[in-house]
Amino acid sequence: MLNVLVFDIETIPDVAGARRLWDLDGLDDEAVGKVMFAKRQQETGGTSDFLRHHLHRVVAISAVLRADDRLKVWSLGDEQAGEAELVRRFFEGIERYTPMLVSWNGGGFDLPVLHYRALVNGVTAPRYWETGGDDPSFRYNNYLSRYHWRHLDLMDVLSGYQPRAVASLDQMATLMGFPGKLGMSGKDVWDRFRAGDIAAIRNYCETDVLNTYLVYLGFERMRGHLLGNQHAAETARLRGYLAESGKPHLFEFLAAWPETSGAA
Repeated sequence: MLNVLVFDIETIPDVAGARRLWDLDGLDDEAVGKVMFAKRQQETGGTSDFLRHHLHRVVAISAVLRADDRLKVWSLGDEQAGEAELVRRFFEGIERYTPMLVSWNGGGFDLPVLHYRALVNGVTAPRYWETGGDDPSFRYNNYLSRYHWRHLDLMDVLSGYQPRAVASLDQMATLMGFPGKLGMSGKDVWDRFRAGDIAAIRNYCETDVLNTYLVYLGFERMRGHLLGNQHAAETARLRGYLAESGKPHLFEFLAAWPETSGAA
């Protein structure tokens, strides 16, 4: 296989930024978060409190790397790593390996957030922003164009680029016989962060990226890139990796992934 990096991020409200924007000094993080959500509800007429991209702070980035004979599932940095380090590590990986990026709604959420947070944190990413000026091979296949394949946003592609046809990762993974979300969702991340449970956030992000990777393998089979035993070999490799990981949350994912699954 090509160098493939499947990724997912988890975020919380950027309360430090909100204090600067709206003079909220003196309020604790929970109170500032409530102000941010209330302002967003006002903007949307009460239909949503989901914050605008630039007001998210990255607290976890998880990935599946499949390159040559390697398979790895992990979260960038350690539990004490700050946002700047996480974002820097993500773009350093692109700088070093130039992988094919795979995501679910990465074009609509994850990458725009990473753009803003790289800018805020002074992170450089020349390889990611290449469009052919220095490397002609990027002219017609780069990370930035919606219709290029150096970044494959599975949600966008499978929906035919039609907003009315999009599906959630959880539902799509579940339909294909994969575990889907296990006991946590994105709406829980802010509460878990304030409780100091970074490990749970990172574990949740890793299981989300595993669902994305399995959907990706199914997509590659559908378009004729993993035929016959190739798809079975890739899923068997992943099962073996999870079984040998020594990590309870990966054991739980494996246990929730039946071998009789038609998509597996």
